[in-house]
Amino acid sequence: MEKLSQSLEDYLEKVLMLHQSKGNARLKNIASELGVKAPSAARAMRELKELGLVEQEPYGLITLTPKGLTAAKSILGRHTLLRRFLSLLGVSEANADADACLIEHVLSKESLGCIENFVKSHVENGKSEKS
Repeated sequence: MEKLSQSLEDYLEKVLMLHQSKGNARLKNIASELGVKAPSAARAMRELKELGLVEQEPYGLITLTPKGLTAAKSILGRHTLLRRFLSLLGVSEANADADACLIEHVLSKESLGCIENFVKSHVENGKSEKS
């Protein structure tokens, strides 16, 4: 799969998060959660549909394809890992979440792997994340 833009990654991640929290994803909810207008969200959904990552009923529910689900889980996993890492460093929850959203798109696999090892070693050694 080709590399998605940061924006499309955010949309894909949001579809997954809405499915996890509300049981479904609709265009208006995606737009609201991402702070964009509905036409912008509609364009992004069309692009994701063309890439085979989502399916959308006309004016209805948006679902992830198997390929989209795999990609969205990977994106959300990076976000979660980076948020945990920043929390371990003492960054506030709000800033850790916002910063993770910004940097999740640009880190190399090597850097992510090292961060994952760091987080695992600190969790195993009993260090807690800041609440």
